[in-house]
Order: sequence, then C-alpha cells, then structure tokens
Amino acid sequence: MTKRVRVLVVDDSALVRQAISHGLNQDPSIEVVGQAVDAFMARDLIVRLRPDVVTLDVEMPRMNGVEFLRRLMPQYPLPVIMVSSQTRAGCRVTIEALEAGAVDFVTKPSGMGIGLEQMLVELREKVKIAAAVDVSHWRKRRDVLPRIVKRKPMTLNRTGDLLVAIGASTGGTEATRKILSQLPEGFPGIVITQHMPPGFTSMYAESLDRSCPLKVREAHNGDRVAPGQVLLAPGGKHMRVVRRNGGGWEVVCREGELVSGHCPSVDVLFESVARAARAKAIGVILTGMGQDGADGLLAMARAGARTIGQDRQSCVVYGMPKVAHEKGAVQKLVPLANIPEVLVRLVAEGDHG
Repeated sequence: MTKRVRVLVVDDSALVRQAISHGLNQDPSIEVVGQAVDAFMARDLIVRLRPDVVTLDVEMPRMNGVEFLRRLMPQYPLPVIMVSSQTRAGCRVTIEALEAGAVDFVTKPSGMGIGLEQMLVELREKVKIAAAVDVSHWRKRRDVLPRIVKRKPMTLNRTGDLLVAIGASTGGTEATRKILSQLPEGFPGIVITQHMPPGFTSMYAESLDRSCPLKVREAHNGDRVAPGQVLLAPGGKHMRVVRRNGGGWEVVCREGELVSGHCPSVDVLFESVARAARAKAIGVILTGMGQDGADGLLAMARAGARTIGQDRQSCVVYGMPKVAHEKGAVQKLVPLANIPEVLVRLVAEGDHG
C-alpha cells in the first residue's frame, strides 16, 4: 500500500479545522495526523508528529502564519500550504508567506457552505503535490528575498522591438521573483501570467516591484508593453498582447471562461504573443502543475520566437515545462538560476539580429 501523506492542520477556528480535516481525510492517500489552534501548538506537534505537509492559516492570534514560517523553515523545513482569506490583509500576508517558503496557497470560501467543496478539492490536490516538494534548501536560510543584482542598464538599439512572455503556476511566484531581480533596467517589456485569484495579483505585483530593478504592476486593459516594465495578468482575467497602431504592443485584459483549466491562462497569453510578436518574442515557461502554456509556447516557437523551459531539478513542480518540452515547444531547458543570464544573451542576439 502506498504511504499516505501525513498532514497537520493549523487554524484558530475549530469549525475550519474540522472542515479541512474532514475534507482531506476523504482522500484515501491523505491522513490528517493532528490539529493545532496556533503557531505554538503547531511547533510542538510538528516535532512530535513529524507530518509530511502542514496546512497553515494566514491570520492567527499570538503569531500569524508568515511569522511562524520565518521561524519554522530555517530550523525545520516542511512543505506548507497556506489557507488564506481574500481580504486585502489576507492577500498581503499570503504573498509574504510565499516569500518565506510556503509552497502554495488556497483561499477560504466566503461561507463554509459556499465554495467549500471546491476549495477542498484544490487543497487535496495541492497537499499531494506539496508532499513531493523538496524544501531542504530553506534550512539555515536567513535571507527571505533574493538579492537584487545591480546590472548595467540595457542600451540596446531595439529593446522596444522585443517582448518577453513568462508563464508560471505552483512555485512560480518566487521563481519569477528570482528572475526579475537579476534583469537590468531597460530590459525589453515583459508580460507574465501567474495562476492567482483576483486580489492576490495586485499585491504580488507590488511585492515584485519592491524587490526588482524593473517597474512591475498589475496590468490594466490598454496598458502599453514598454522596456523596463513588467505587466502581470490580473487574477480572474485573461491577458492578451495585441499590436498597437503605430507600432509596439499593448495588452487586453478581459474576463472569460477557463482555458486549460485557468483564468488567467498562460496558453491565452502565449498564443496572443505568437500572433502579435512572432519572432520578436521570447517565451519562458516556469514551474507549475498541469499543462497550461504548453500549446501556447509551441505556437510561439512555430511563429519564430525563442523559447525557454525551467529544468526539472530547479522546478517546485515539473509539470508545465515537462509537457511543453514533450510537445517540442521548448528550445532550451535551463536551471532557474541561469534563466536571467540566458534572457539577457537572447535579447542581445535579437538586438543585433
């Protein structure tokens, strides 16, 4: 019999603890081994029960989830899934928790009866994925944010004629942060689709903006794609790149049906870039479960764009890049640490090409 994933549920609400525990135990491959009402009880139970995965409430009394993570991960690294509210404060702390080592997050429904089952389905899937994630690199780690590498600003002739499109899911928030923190000012315009619900993308963009030399913000309909600027697809809306009258590109952000299981969808972004920018684009597919982005990246490659996939060893989840590579969409599989350097080189080659 396959070993079950042992889970510790941490939440100050007895009702939420019961609902999450019952929902997780519905999956025969998951076993809830304990419940904790706060970070201090969680600390003791982690040492005693040695769970494989922890689900952690974002907002708790005495010590919130992110502060607990900052203390836990350097001493006792464990895969953690955050359970977040969709309040502004909840969104902000969730982004901080991802920076501090959380693997992923789910959002609490507005009521325990509305959307609860959907949340539990998502949580069960993410718990099983998290159990296989290696978080040992957080041991003895003190720096939460990646160090910004100060590069000489780009002064290429045609940076405005080039476009970089990035797609990511599970583990992608920090992978993207590591890439952007090492790109130079004046780098060609970047468009990103990261799987996130409404409310979280604006907070994530603000967080990236504080830690990167480029200007990062959540995209709005009609925003221009410009050198030195990063546009992040808003949660709940597909983002497409279209040609502007007079040259260059702008984005169109609209609500829509799920595509490849997501809104925003990486496939939607990449396919629009293939049509609008063709050979003047670079596509990057990062860590994430599922296959969103694979078909879109293939369309980009067929249109003449250069394409990069994050390699297996550096992915939190080698799903999206794996499918893209198997479809023949990835021209280069690159470790996360090397992607900034590869992008700078490809941009320089494109500038002179």
